[in-house]
Amino acid sequence: MTEASGAQRTRRFARPSLTTLVCGLAALVYVAVFIAYPYAHVGVFSFWEKDLYSIRPAFILDNYARIVERPLYLHVIGNSLRIAAFVTLISAVLGYTLAMFLERYAGRWKTLLFFLLIVPLWTSFLLRAYVWKIILGRNGLISGILGQFGIQPDDIGFMLYSEVSIVIALVYIFVPFVAIPVFAALEKIPPSYREASADLGARPFQTFLDVVFPLTVPSLLAGSTIVFCLSFGDFITPALLGGSDNIMIANIIIGQFGAAFDWPFGSALAIVVLATVMLVVTTAAWIGNRVAEGR
Repeated sequence: MTEASGAQRTRRFARPSLTTLVCGLAALVYVAVFIAYPYAHVGVFSFWEKDLYSIRPAFILDNYARIVERPLYLHVIGNSLRIAAFVTLISAVLGYTLAMFLERYAGRWKTLLFFLLIVPLWTSFLLRAYVWKIILGRNGLISGILGQFGIQPDDIGFMLYSEVSIVIALVYIFVPFVAIPVFAALEKIPPSYREASADLGARPFQTFLDVVFPLTVPSLLAGSTIVFCLSFGDFITPALLGGSDNIMIANIIIGQFGAAFDWPFGSALAIVVLATVMLVVTTAAWIGNRVAEGR
């Protein structure tokens, strides 16, 4: 055994420092108190039963069976998945395009435009959703502009209290979650990579496909995953812009914990949402690892 390998093994099995132990313990406490315990509590509640105006401990699957047996809940879950998928796809395209523009073509305006990109994140989520209710309303900005061309508010009624308004508002809110990580990934790509590709005769678009895009896929997947999870679990935007016919699963969960006082069923719905989110995150991580291995 060489001295170098012996020193490596010594460092590997050396006792962790006090700082490492404190940081690790703090992370463990945070996960246990704020993530594991609440989710475990909700999971236990999902097997309990509601008895008139009280909740009784039990171990039953009736709450989950109710989700499967009643088409309403499956329809709402499917509707939530569809809206979240649309929002994720549009946000991914717009966010990536915006990041490319900032990195390649913004020039001296790059800092200012990046600042304008993150400014909306400093305001309230509720305020950002409510702004679109005003913009898309009958007397809003879009209605006023289209009115100059003879288009009446009734002709664009589909833009408010519909899936269209939900998607528009959520895309506006979540585009920075894709653009920022992709922009950071683009900034880290050395210019020599593009130069080498050009020297080998590749056209700019081919360079993008073979060099630039694969290096930004992990960031794109991370941002898109965040957008999907937040869109799937959002309840403020559907409540303000969706109307009674376009509710999402989070709105039903809030109703079960509120007016209906059916915490066990609301917990079962929350576990279904959590399982869906975990499946999406796991799939995105698997795809990211495959892309990294292929690179």
